[in-house]
Amino acid sequence: MGQQSGSILIKNGLLVTMDQQKRVFYGSLYIEDGLLHEVGSQREQADEVIDAENMAVLPGFIQTHIHLCQVLFRGLADDTDVVDWLKQRIWPFESAHVEDSINASAWLGIAELVGSGTTTALSMETTRHTDGVCDAVLASGFRCICGNAMMDVTEPGTEMRGLSAEDSIAETRRLHRLWHEKGGGLLKTAVMPRGARNCSPALVEMGRRFAIDNGLIVHTHVSENGPLSARLKRETGLGDIELLDRQGLCGENLVVAHAIHMTNEETRTVLEKGVKIAHCPSANMKLASGFCAVPEMLEKGIFVSLGADGAPCNNNLDMFNEMRLASLIHKPRSGPVSMDAYTVLEMATIGGARALGIDSEVGSLEPGKKADVILLRRDGLHTGPSLCAPIHSQIVYSMKSCDVDTTIIDGEILYRHGKFTRIDEKKLLAAAAGQLEKLLARVPFGRRLLNSSACDILRDNDNRIGCENGLSQSHFMRESAF
Repeated sequence: MGQQSGSILIKNGLLVTMDQQKRVFYGSLYIEDGLLHEVGSQREQADEVIDAENMAVLPGFIQTHIHLCQVLFRGLADDTDVVDWLKQRIWPFESAHVEDSINASAWLGIAELVGSGTTTALSMETTRHTDGVCDAVLASGFRCICGNAMMDVTEPGTEMRGLSAEDSIAETRRLHRLWHEKGGGLLKTAVMPRGARNCSPALVEMGRRFAIDNGLIVHTHVSENGPLSARLKRETGLGDIELLDRQGLCGENLVVAHAIHMTNEETRTVLEKGVKIAHCPSANMKLASGFCAVPEMLEKGIFVSLGADGAPCNNNLDMFNEMRLASLIHKPRSGPVSMDAYTVLEMATIGGARALGIDSEVGSLEPGKKADVILLRRDGLHTGPSLCAPIHSQIVYSMKSCDVDTTIIDGEILYRHGKFTRIDEKKLLAAAAGQLEKLLARVPFGRRLLNSSACDILRDNDNRIGCENGLSQSHFMRESAF
C-alpha cells in the first residue's frame, strides 16, 4: 500500500480536472490519506507543499492495453507483421520466461510508465509466472489490473501453444486468490483469454463464469490482423466479435484491444453490448495491422480508450505518443475537427477509467477520488510560448514524456523532478540486461542474437551490477523506500 498517511498541497497549478464540467482553472489541490480532498483548495500548509507554477495538474494517464511481460524484448522484433512477430520472436521469448525475468521486465515497464505519467494499466501477461509481475506492481506502488494469458489451442502460423484448459483456468483462479485487491486495491486481477483463436469453447466458458462470479474484467485481443481474422471467419463462419458474442463474453465488462477489422454487424454488437475498445495506434501502424475506425465508433457512442500495447511492437509505453497519433492518424480520412485534443485526452484519462470500471475512483480530479495525479511542465522550448495555447491541445500535440515533473499514485509521490522515489534506475537496467541475456540463452536462436553487435551492452561489466543472483524487489528499490 502506498505511503499515503500524510498530506500534499499542490499550489498554483493549472488544474485540468477532466470532470463532467470540463473545468480548467488555476488553483491548488489538497491530498490527504491518499485521496483528493479539495480541488481548488484555499489551504497554505500541508506535510508536503509542491509549487506547480508553470505546470498543468491533471489525473494520471490510464492505459487499457499493455504487456508488461514483453518489455524485456524491446527492439528484438522490429519491422515485421504480427504473424511473424509472434512466431519468430515474441512467442519463443515469452515461452522462455521464468519468474525472475518476467519480474525484471515488469519493473522496467512500470518505471517507464510512472516516469511518463501513466498511473494505471491493464496488462496481459503470458501463460505462466504472472506472480513476478504482481510482485513488481506491489513493490513499485503502481496501479494495475493484470492476469495470465489464457490459451489452450495451438494457433497455426504463429505456433503459439498454451496450457490445457484446466491448467489455464486454474492459474487464473490461483492468481485471483493470491493477488486480487492487494496493496489496498492497487492490484487487481482479470480474466484474459488471449484471443478468439487461442481458446477452446470449454476454456472460454470457464473463464466467462469465473469473471461473472467474481465481478472481474475480461480482456482479450480482437480483429488485430486481417489475414488471421479472415482465417477465423473461414474456419468458424464467424468474426472475432461474433464468436465472442456467441460464447457469451460480449458485455460491459469486456475490454478488447485493437478492433481494426470488425464488420458493421460486429460494430453494432460492440455498441449494443457495451464492449470497450482499447485503441493502440503506434502498435497498429508499426505492425501494419491497419486503422481502427475510432471517429466512427465515438460518434456511435462506443467507449474507446488508449494503450501502448507491447514494447516490442511500439517501442515504448509513452501515452504522449499514443495521444498524438490517436488524433493525427484519423484526420486525413475523417477531417481536421475529428479526434480533437479534448476527446483524445479524455480517452487517456477518464475514458480509460470508464473502460476499466474504476471511474468512481480515478480518472478525474474530483474530491473523494484516489490521488493519482501528474504534474506537467509547460516551460519547455517545444511547448512555448504557452501564454495563450489551449491546455488540452498543448498536452496532446506538443508535450512529451520529458515534461512529466511529478507522478503521484494513491497519494504517494513516486516520481519527482525526474527522479524515482522507490526505484534505483541503474540497478533496474542492469538487472533487466542480465535477465535478458539469460533468457536469450534459453531460446534456440538466442545465441545468435547474443553474438550480434547489438548485444554488446549485455557484456559490459559496468552494466551488470546485481545481476548474478536471482532477482528480488529490493534490487530495484532505493534505500530510502525502506
